[in-house]
Amino acid sequence: MKFESILALVLLGVVAVASIFYAVSFNGDKALNIYDGPKKEAPELSTIDGYVNTDGKEISLSQYKGDKVVLLDIWTYSCINCQRTLPYINEWYSKYKDQGLEIIGLHTPEFAFERIQSNVEKAVKEFGIQYPVVLDNDYSTWQAYGNQYWPRKYLIDLDGNIIYDHIGEGSYDETEKAIQKALKERADRLGLDIKISSDISDPDMPIPVNQGEVGSPEIYFGSLRNERLANGKAKKSGTFDFKIPETVSLNSLYLDGTWNITDEYAEVSTPGKIVFKYSSKNVYMVASGNNEIEIYKDGKLIKTILVTDEKLYSIIEGTDYSEHTLEIRIKNPSLKAFTFTFG
Repeated sequence: MKFESILALVLLGVVAVASIFYAVSFNGDKALNIYDGPKKEAPELSTIDGYVNTDGKEISLSQYKGDKVVLLDIWTYSCINCQRTLPYINEWYSKYKDQGLEIIGLHTPEFAFERIQSNVEKAVKEFGIQYPVVLDNDYSTWQAYGNQYWPRKYLIDLDGNIIYDHIGEGSYDETEKAIQKALKERADRLGLDIKISSDISDPDMPIPVNQGEVGSPEIYFGSLRNERLANGKAKKSGTFDFKIPETVSLNSLYLDGTWNITDEYAEVSTPGKIVFKYSSKNVYMVASGNNEIEIYKDGKLIKTILVTDEKLYSIIEGTDYSEHTLEIRIKNPSLKAFTFTFG
């Protein structure tokens, strides 16, 4: 391989790692409605690595200019904040696709396994997504938008300009009203006799969440971001033996057994444990492997989970927002733990 090619790959890797490091799964709600403000042209989709729900065809934003209103949704499939937005996005697509709305899911991965198209395709099917999804594995489109968050939505008008920008979950009524306004403007400009619905969608949400009550941050196991590893050396890769102390602190990560700490994840090579004292109602873990794990809450076994696919697993579905101690007992080697998230 030529030196220039090697250098390009190295630089691409550095940029991708830096982008992931500064990216955030945003569990808040921040709307930047610029509908009546200065117009900014939406950057084109850049160096897309794969297409889902497009019948194998490449798509671009420019092909919709002058014809459609586009909602660009930046997401990644193992992000619980992204997952909770999908019932709304699916309903908007069903409701407005025949009234001039196109939705494009820009799938920008947080972890290496989310770059694999078959994994994305499986997730798209599982979440019932019918609109096109494109793979932004090199973060080039993400960077063109100056984005740092999952999820994020950009509404693009008939002229290809960004007219609405929303970070995180929530404000679904405001987002839908912006869609309706853009579709009415489209119909007027194109001289179409289309009645745009003014009803606000209210899809079924299987697990409602009150973010203001969540008292635990996202917790990472990999050395790039494992600042809260309490019984080991944070931000250090390698194989280590861990032992859980008698007393554990809130929002601190504890491991037991022999673990290989990599940039993205921690992988256990012996029977082991994970202990975490959290303040929330629900707990989720991004994990992979071929392993059966036992979930204990405040010392009581509540369920057993078979970890197979590389994805987000629901660990605890609680009833109240309060402090509890989670213990995960791992019977066999091969479990890879990436993150804990809460809701």
